[in-house]
Amino acid sequence: MATDVAPETEATASASGQPVIETRSLTKVFRDFWGREKVRAVRALDLKIQPGEIFGLLGPNGSGKSTTIKLILGLLFPTSGRALVFGKDATDARKNERIGYLPEESYLYKFLNAEETLDFYGRLFNMSAAQRRERIDELIDMVKLNWARRRPLKEYSKGMTRRIGLAQALINDPDLVLLDEPTTGLDPLGTDDMKEMILELKARGKTVVMCSHLLPDIQDVCDRVAILYNGELKEQGRLSDLLTIRDEVDLRIKELPEEGRRELEALVAKYGSEIVHESRATSTLKDLFMKIVRESEERPGKRAPGAIHQSSEPR
Repeated sequence: MATDVAPETEATASASGQPVIETRSLTKVFRDFWGREKVRAVRALDLKIQPGEIFGLLGPNGSGKSTTIKLILGLLFPTSGRALVFGKDATDARKNERIGYLPEESYLYKFLNAEETLDFYGRLFNMSAAQRRERIDELIDMVKLNWARRRPLKEYSKGMTRRIGLAQALINDPDLVLLDEPTTGLDPLGTDDMKEMILELKARGKTVVMCSHLLPDIQDVCDRVAILYNGELKEQGRLSDLLTIRDEVDLRIKELPEEGRRELEALVAKYGSEIVHESRATSTLKDLFMKIVRESEERPGKRAPGAIHQSSEPR
């Protein structure tokens, strides 16, 4: 594939503080047998994902999320534009040694147990026997499956399979972790555990990209999000910026009597109270998401109202 930008080495990318993932006008068109355009799955996508952040990729079914992940992994080739991972072209398979991937459906060998599963994938990365043993113990403990480590996966519930799938994705101690619907099949306790593990990955300096249709999960763990609709980037930015309602504030007041609410500013001092907390009122990620989807349906091809938040640094 011809490009007008010379590939950068890993060392150069690290030294320059380059994003872990960068897409430049990334476009993917699927064509029929006759070469006619069938679906434009991704349209001129520009993203920058910084080291050490948790980045959420959102969108309804068919918005291009999975196609974007496959382009980043090098499983698909772009029609035009470019995807860079660690400063290398996404089609360079060497970068995958530093990536962990949890697909929406984990395809694992059901006749193996947890230890055997992780040992198998450790061998694929040429890890020594000692390294594999140490890593297997660490990961099984991390995903809280010590009690079922020798049970065959065919006896696992969907939630347990999701946990061992995450462990498999982390066997190579990756720098970049891609998670597709990581909380699928988990009960509330399991969901909380998964979110804690994702935050722990960030604390260890990992970069995490997660797709999810469960918006509260994204809101709980992500630093920044990108919202896609029909393959187009509709909004991108820090959650704290995107969810702020700009013409409203929230006030939290210490034990103010009921009658004091009528004339807030005057009565706060009159009743000897004080303003404990003041902040911008915020919406929820679900409200923002639904607003963007509705407006995108009403005005195809137009960006949702409000400029893209240009902040690209993790909080």
